[in-house]
Amino acid sequence: MSDVFRPKPDEEINHLNTKEETKTVSVNPINLTSENSMDKLKEITDKLEQGIKDIFNSDKYKEYLKVMSRFHNYSWGNSLLIAMQKPDASYVAGYTAWQNKFKRTVLKGEKGIKIIAPSPYKVKLESYKLDPITNEKLLDKDGKPIVEVKEKSIPSFKVVSVFDVSQTEGKELPDITVDMLTGTVENFNDIYSSIESISPVPITLEPLKKDLYGYFSHIEKRIVVNDRLSELHTLKTMIHELAHAKLHGKEPDVPKDEKQDLPDKRTREVEAESVAYTVCNHFGLDTSDYSFGYIAGWSSNKELNELKKSVDRICTTSAEIINGIEDMYSEIQKQKNAEIVNENNLSVNERIERGEVVSIMDMIQEVADASKKPSIRKQLNSEKQKISQTQTQTKNKKQDLEV
Repeated sequence: MSDVFRPKPDEEINHLNTKEETKTVSVNPINLTSENSMDKLKEITDKLEQGIKDIFNSDKYKEYLKVMSRFHNYSWGNSLLIAMQKPDASYVAGYTAWQNKFKRTVLKGEKGIKIIAPSPYKVKLESYKLDPITNEKLLDKDGKPIVEVKEKSIPSFKVVSVFDVSQTEGKELPDITVDMLTGTVENFNDIYSSIESISPVPITLEPLKKDLYGYFSHIEKRIVVNDRLSELHTLKTMIHELAHAKLHGKEPDVPKDEKQDLPDKRTREVEAESVAYTVCNHFGLDTSDYSFGYIAGWSSNKELNELKKSVDRICTTSAEIINGIEDMYSEIQKQKNAEIVNENNLSVNERIERGEVVSIMDMIQEVADASKKPSIRKQLNSEKQKISQTQTQTKNKKQDLEV
């Protein structure tokens, strides 16, 4: 089986988008006629190859990229299998996983979505035990070589069925999406910083010609974005140029005898535009201005193996950028929350030193809050005991004097 069809090692049968759709498309299942697992794998791989040829028209290609944006941690082959069978799928898991992990059950009569999953198996191998220093065979007391048995995991794959959340019912799923983009880019600076942090080259905003949104320079090793763009357009341009930098940034350093294997200029633009569309779609950025009307013409003179390589690069790079932005954005939010907590914990004196206006009520509240702390309460009780002891001693002295 070709490597490009293999699921990623850490691929789980789920993904982050847990929002259930109100309108769903019925599963168009892939019917496999083979009996044994290896023949089924060969059969579904053949269907994938046909699927590759079919997606390269403008409408189907966009739909495929949308599925890829939702299942960005899946191999491109499994993303394509999901797109072929249920293009509106948003969150998939196996039959028992829905029951055990999510407390949901698959509705009666629902058909599974077939994908390829890892299915490694172990074999026992016999070998001679060797001396770690001399690398000679170790002998037992009878002078015979010592044989040891070791287990080895053999990578393998099989066809499995998964179901979309829309095919299940039960406990509501938690919304674990990263909410980054709304109608207005209110958190523009945080998203900008996230993209900037994962870029392999510096990103700068500079005045450019009106019709030039931005560019990635191989020579200067930097990304430049037109500083006259709107916030939304700035982010989209950054993502597009970041795709170029990650996909093709090392190409000038490739030896001359290997340059013939590099993608041509048109292919580089197709790949970068596809990655940008996938990433923007994942984060809810407006993608209505993206057009892939040229995709059929571009793909028509490409060999199947070339198309596989391009789709694999698009899938891998999209996942890398999406995961990178989400991780950096989450880290920025954690830092901000920590700063808010620290600011809320400032004492009245510290706030006064910072030039803040502090009310009498704040001062009283601080004293009241302080008295509730165990250490302060202990100190206050100690002071009370000292005062009580002093009062008792004074009272006793007074009584002695009266006597």
